[in-house]
Amino acid sequence: MERREFIKTAAITAAAVASSSQLPASAKTSSNPIARRPLGRTGESLSIIGFGGIVVMNETTGEASNIVAEAVDRGINYFDVAPSYGNAQERLGPALAPYRKNCFLACKTEGRKKEDSRKQLEESLRLLQTDHLDLYQFHALTKMTDLDTVLGPGGAMETMEAAKKEGKIRYIGFSVHSAETAVAAMERYNFDTILFPLNWVLFTQAGFGPQILKMAQEKKMGILALKSMAKTVWPTGMKEHPQPKCWYQPAAFPHEASLGLRWTLGHPITAAIPPGDEQYFRLAMDVAQNYKPLEDHEEQALLTGGHGVEPIFHLGNDV
Repeated sequence: MERREFIKTAAITAAAVASSSQLPASAKTSSNPIARRPLGRTGESLSIIGFGGIVVMNETTGEASNIVAEAVDRGINYFDVAPSYGNAQERLGPALAPYRKNCFLACKTEGRKKEDSRKQLEESLRLLQTDHLDLYQFHALTKMTDLDTVLGPGGAMETMEAAKKEGKIRYIGFSVHSAETAVAAMERYNFDTILFPLNWVLFTQAGFGPQILKMAQEKKMGILALKSMAKTVWPTGMKEHPQPKCWYQPAAFPHEASLGLRWTLGHPITAAIPPGDEQYFRLAMDVAQNYKPLEDHEEQALLTGGHGVEPIFHLGNDV
C-alpha cells in the first residue's frame, strides 16, 4: 500500500492501539529537557525530536491535549502536520493553542498550483487556530513534474512567496522521497529547509540519503529527518498492521528503534520526526532526553541487522 493511500485509509479507521506500558514518572519531568539544535541559517533552534501530527490523528480532544502538553513539558517545541493526516490539524490546533507562541509550527500543502495551495494554506491556518505558520512546505515534492509545476508560472511557489510577504508564513521548505527531485529542488530554489527520510536501512541498502544530506549542508539549510525508526515494508498482502499509523514496518521496539533514532541523530541534522504511533513517539522522547551518539559496537549491530532488508524507498522511484 502506498503512503498516500495508507494515510487516507488510516484517517477513517479506529484510533491506533495505545501504548501497553506507562512511562516512568522520571521520564515525564521537564528537569531534563530535550536538547535543541540550530535550524540551518534561519536563526531558529528546534528540539531534536519533532511532534508529528499523526500522533493526534483520530484521538479525542482530551487525549490530544494531554500528549501535546506532555511533549511541550519534556522540551519539544517543533510540531509538524499536514492536511492529508486525517483530522490531525483539527486535533492539534486547540491542543497546541496554549503553547503556540513558544513553539515552531510547520505545515504542508499538496497543492501544486497557486489557487489550490492558497486554499489549503487558509484552511490550515483556520484549523490550527493560528495567524501564521513558522514553516510551510511542499508535501512529498517527489516527481520532477511536480517540481516543474510548483516553480512554474501560476505554481504554488507564488502562494508561498506572497504568504511570506503577508506574514502568514516565515520559512519555505519541502518534503521529498526522491533523491533526484531533492537535489534538483535545492539547485533551483533557495529553500530554507528540507524534510526527507534519513534512515540506516535506506542509507546502507539503497544509497538513499547521502547525496541529499551533502547538498543540504552545502546550502546551509535546516535539515529535518523522517523515518529514523522505520525498517522495511510490510509483507505483501498484509491487510492489518500492528501499528495502524505506520504505513511502513518500524524497527523492533524498543531496542532496534532506539538505535535507529540515535543513528539518525548522529548525523548533522536539526531534528527527527518519529512515527505517528504513540508508543514509538514516547520512546523517541525518552531517547532524546538521554541522547548519546552510537558507540561503534552499537552501530555495527544495527547495520548488521539491516543487511538484506527491503528498503521502503529506492533511488529513482517516484513514490
